[in-house]
Amino acid sequence: MYKRILDHLNTAILLFNRELTLTYINTAGEILLADSAHHLIDQNACDLFKSSDPALLLNLKQCLAMGEPLVERSLTLNRMSQNVTVNLSTTPLFNKEEIIEILIELQQVDTHLRISKEERLLTQQNTARLLVRGLAHEIKNPLGGLRGAAQLLDLELTDPELKEYTQIIIAESDRLQGLMDKMLGPNKLPNKKLLNIHEVLERVRQLVHVEASGNLIIKNDYDPSIPDILGDKDLLIQAMLNITRNAVQATEGKGHIIIKTRIHRHMTVGRKHYKLAAKIDVIDDGPGIDADMLNQIFYPMITGRAEGTGLGLSIAQSLINQHNGIIECNSEPGNTVFSVFLPVENGNE
Repeated sequence: MYKRILDHLNTAILLFNRELTLTYINTAGEILLADSAHHLIDQNACDLFKSSDPALLLNLKQCLAMGEPLVERSLTLNRMSQNVTVNLSTTPLFNKEEIIEILIELQQVDTHLRISKEERLLTQQNTARLLVRGLAHEIKNPLGGLRGAAQLLDLELTDPELKEYTQIIIAESDRLQGLMDKMLGPNKLPNKKLLNIHEVLERVRQLVHVEASGNLIIKNDYDPSIPDILGDKDLLIQAMLNITRNAVQATEGKGHIIIKTRIHRHMTVGRKHYKLAAKIDVIDDGPGIDADMLNQIFYPMITGRAEGTGLGLSIAQSLINQHNGIIECNSEPGNTVFSVFLPVENGNE
């Protein structure tokens, strides 16, 4: 019973003996350390934490020496050459006043920060989307009347110079109508079917390759083990196309773009938790996104280019949200990564 409870905790639990050899690790611990219990058990703490923050091993030794619980926050844990931030709690276990084991609890802070950030992002985007849709509807109504009046006036006029003005009004009305339609986003519900995400990405890669100049290099790095996902192929192509075109524009059509897929475990979007998700990275070596704009790039009408509409990324986020996923972005000069997370299975509240 206790093992079943421990294996269902979200906190990593590690148990060390007096020689600081690992004797037990729960499922959350395996996930955090990115290794199996079979391989981790019987390893010494010195080997286990040798590349991590020295305070991890120091707290473990102090807990053993002092016989008192210790707590340390925001420590760096190295796993598979990647660093994560954790909170540490060490507790000595006694048997007849003698310390026989040390219990460690590791709680990954990055995950909680990421969940909070995603919840704020989703709330802000939903608010902004409702505001923009309401504004677009208010503009479309008089716009239709304006275009109709211009058409009637055009029929009454005989002077070619005057008709030129009405044609300008009609053309600009059509342009604004198209812009309003983009702001309103897709007007149909997703037709979801099981599909291979790599078929979507290959279609996007081919389209972008045809559109771009010969100076652009597009590479792929796919994980063939990713299972089929439930999605609307056309909508996913549009979302990924918007993101990839954004990368092409950032590199001015003469850089390097990598489309990469991997399995991502234990993802939370909103209030739903998913055990497995497909992670799609679109990586470019452009100049990067200004830090002040990074938190706003998914809002409608926000763009860093003079000729941009600021709708491509907003629409992409909306389409991915319809698939219960989310888009995140990290950027620095020479390395901008748009990460798309798409659940592989249904989530649990």
